[in-house]
This record gives sequence, C-alpha cells and structure tokens, in this order.
Amino acid sequence: MSPGRGTGGVREPSLHQLRLFLVLAEELHFGRAAARVYVTQPAFSQQIRSLEQRLGVTLVARGGRGTRLTPAGRALAEEARAVVDAMARLRRTADCHAGTARGRLLIGSLGAEAAMPHAHAVLAHLRELHPDLEIEVRNLTFVDMFGALLAGEVDAAFLRGPLPGGIQSLRLATETRVVCLPADDPLAGRETVTLADLADRTVVDMPPEVPRAWWDHLTVNPRPDGTPVRYGPVIRDTEAMVFAVTQKQAIAFLPSAARHLYPRTGVTYVHCPELGVSTAELAWLPDHRDEPTVTALREAAHHVLRQAHPGQG
Repeated sequence: MSPGRGTGGVREPSLHQLRLFLVLAEELHFGRAAARVYVTQPAFSQQIRSLEQRLGVTLVARGGRGTRLTPAGRALAEEARAVVDAMARLRRTADCHAGTARGRLLIGSLGAEAAMPHAHAVLAHLRELHPDLEIEVRNLTFVDMFGALLAGEVDAAFLRGPLPGGIQSLRLATETRVVCLPADDPLAGRETVTLADLADRTVVDMPPEVPRAWWDHLTVNPRPDGTPVRYGPVIRDTEAMVFAVTQKQAIAFLPSAARHLYPRTGVTYVHCPELGVSTAELAWLPDHRDEPTVTALREAAHHVLRQAHPGQG
C-alpha cells in the first residue's frame, strides 16, 4: 500500500487538513478561519475540499445562509479532534521513551533569520547535545511566517517581533532598525534620518495574509503627528523588499543586520532612531512547548543566552 493511501487507493487525510477543519468547525466562517491560520481563503477552501474528497463526504454546507457543519461534519469533527490529540500523545510518548530528543525537528525561518549569529549558535549547540535529532529549516516568507507555526506545519520558528497572540517566544537578540533608500536618494548620505524626513516617501506594503497591526507597528503607522503612511508595492519577502527599493518604487524599514545580509547595488541603509528596535524571537506554540524536540531547542537557546549574557536566559 502506498504511503498516505488507504484501501482502494483512496488518499488518507493529512493532519494538516484535519487541523484546518477543526479551525473551521470553531469559526464557521471560511474568511475568519483562513485569517486565524494566516493563509488565503482560496487556499484554505481548497484544503477543505480536498479533505472532503479524501473522506468521501460533505463536511460543510456552503450557501446564502452561511457556513455550517453537515451531520457528517459534526460527527467527524469529534473524530478529527481525537486523531489530532492522539498523534500529539503518540509523538510525546515516543520521544520520552527515546530518552533524548530524537526524530525530526522542523524549524521555520523568516528569510535569513536562521543564518543570524544568535540562531546559528542555538542550532549548533542543539546539534552538539542531540546528534540523533534531524533538524530541518524551512524558509518562510512574510505570507506564511505566522500561519505555518499556528497551523502546526513547523515545530518552532525564528521570527521577528511583535508576535501575534497564541504564540510563545524567547527573545534571542535586539538590534536597531534602518531605512533602506535608493542610493541616489537625497537622504542617502545622512548618518541618521527622522520620520519627518521620510514623510513624503512611499513605503513597501505587505500581502493581506500579514496581520495589519504587525506591519503598521513596524512602519510606525500612523506617524507621531497622526499622518498615515503611504503604502506602495506589495512584497512577499525581504529580497523583494530590497528590490523594490532598487527600482525606486518605495523605501523599506529593516533590522540593521540588513546592511550585511542584503548589500545590494543601488541601495543604502540609514539609521532612523524613531523606528525603535527589532527583536529576533524563537517562537513556538504553547501546546508544543513540552514536546521533547521543542524542549531541547528551547534549552539550547537558553544556554546560548546564558553564555552571551551571564545572569540572563
């Protein structure tokens, strides 16, 4: 029998699909359910349709009277919860009997976050302590940086604050923030700039999957004087963000590490004290906190922090 297929060649539902269905069963609204796990509504709907096809029943009644579970949907929601909970217990029990963190740990990384010195030190120490642990890093874009974690697609993630509710984290580093400007911008030669200096500049924007409050916070929208930020092209990742600046489509705000990570021709980075600081976070879900692999990762992070800052971590 092929992996993931039952008798007769019918594909079995994935845990990811079951988790999404449980979110929909709670929200009874495709838009809210998709927003809760930070995926687009079409992608969310496609996963639910695929789940229905795999199970051979209609789970959700869609129509002018709103979204509601069918009798089969109500019954299978209970079964789906039992399966998801059972798989979590199975994983915890197996790891506990192994006596060490073994198996696979999937870590999300927003862009180059996993390559930053603090994250590299954490992963290096984790490998030293748990050589049998298979560590895989998955690149995340702004679109799925929170959704992948909330949907259980990754076990933990290297992200940038502020983080939405429902996510726990450990702060690994703090750094100043800079504005990325075209190299020939009149402000490019300055050592520092103010938000008032940037008042007439267009700023790159985020896709709708990104929490608006997160991006407004990072772009200081509205500005201290109440003026709203003028947003421009929508981008999905940091590389596209910097490219938009090289094309003089907009400016961008980034952690100061961008000077070294994205030293692109046609742009320059200038310090802007009013932007505040950027925090590098190791994030996980509360339900995953005590899983052996996540516990090992958190302990490695605490060790690195204690080494770097005695008395902390």
